[in-house]
Amino acid sequence: MDISTYLVPSKRAHLAGIGGVSMCPLAEVLHAMGLIVQGSDMSENANVRHLRSLGIAVSVGHAADNLGESDFVIRTAAIHDDNPEISGAVARGIPVFERAQAWGAIMKGYKNALCIAGTHGKTTTTSMATHIFMAAQKDPTVMIGGTLPLLGKGYRVGNGDAIILEGCEYCNSFLNFFPTVAVILNVCADHLDFFKDLADIEHSFRAFAELTPESGHVVANLDDTGAVEALRGFPRKVFWFSVKDENADCYAANVSFFDGCGDFDVMAGGKLYAHISLRVPGKHNVANATAAAASAYLLGIPGSAVTEGLKTFGGAARRFEYKGEYHGAKIYDDYAHHPDELHALLQAARSVPHDRLICAFQPHTYTRTAALFDDFVRELKTPDITIAAEIYAAREKNELGISSRDLVEKIPGSVYCSTLEQVTNTLSEIAQPGDLILTVGAGDIYRAGEKLLERE
Repeated sequence: MDISTYLVPSKRAHLAGIGGVSMCPLAEVLHAMGLIVQGSDMSENANVRHLRSLGIAVSVGHAADNLGESDFVIRTAAIHDDNPEISGAVARGIPVFERAQAWGAIMKGYKNALCIAGTHGKTTTTSMATHIFMAAQKDPTVMIGGTLPLLGKGYRVGNGDAIILEGCEYCNSFLNFFPTVAVILNVCADHLDFFKDLADIEHSFRAFAELTPESGHVVANLDDTGAVEALRGFPRKVFWFSVKDENADCYAANVSFFDGCGDFDVMAGGKLYAHISLRVPGKHNVANATAAAASAYLLGIPGSAVTEGLKTFGGAARRFEYKGEYHGAKIYDDYAHHPDELHALLQAARSVPHDRLICAFQPHTYTRTAALFDDFVRELKTPDITIAAEIYAAREKNELGISSRDLVEKIPGSVYCSTLEQVTNTLSEIAQPGDLILTVGAGDIYRAGEKLLERE
């Protein structure tokens, strides 16, 4: 069944989980396309209130009666088959589609669909691309997996010919997309609760690249072995970017760092394309910015917009985000939840002036912690003090019997905290002027830092 036949004016769409970070913009886009949009969510939130202000009906709580006279249902990945709205739709013969299928169909209506994928860095790079396209006054439609201060939220609905989306590989979600420019930042072992192994992940990213049309582009990181392996023998031209190799189609040249933030030239097509002075630290952000610039170059964006757009980019929410100061210690928060992300974050943090580096880390999911255990231990040995919060379960049950205590046993001088309140108390006890404190993880560890700041 093709969702495109339902995405037409006057059709009634029911969005289950409508208040979510990627469902709210979807509702707004469908509403702008002339569909009758309604939905439900488990609780009131700012997104729900915003949608109601547009005239979109939102029910709080899930019930089969919420479906009303819907022609079709779109659900988030968090809503399963046993949800009363999904089972109710199936019982009544109402088609049910996944969120990614809807975004994929919407993409077809844009001349330029820039989809940014990778195990790490996709939210930051999608945010960078948004800054560039906004500076170029292209009025893009945007879907980001995090909040971007420039937009005040994680999305915008524009009237231009470009759509910019973050593409997630988990459950092969991004294979529902129709990119004209597919960006692959890196390919590493992750989400091993879904993928069999690294080769399986590489196969998925290759399939993502294959979604681009003959007239489209695949942009990939020449410095990343996983990306290179995924695209080995790819039948069409790949536009490679690099921060190391001047043989790449687009590369960072004359790189220097000021307070940890990269300052460099972007060379594309053998010529100087743009000069970038970043406001976010870390070598990894030089690579992210080069990827965003390479994409802009292929889509005809002037280099001046790259320079201007990235000059104002201060990072996406939860990406080395400065939160405040407690007893003279600076507190930052970051979403890193994979050892490679942790490595890049700690490297970036070290480039910022500080006395001691304190990392409060909350592992995300039992399967990831078990599969990458030794890599987590290696990275968490490097801060001056590591505090390990208990594992954030997310979608899982602890069938492996693993705990953050296991990490602490392997990390000299580290501290185990079974609750976030204990994390906050521990940070409060040890914080000193000159410390750089990081709260790190994809769960709710950020709350520990926020609670600490409330005590200031």
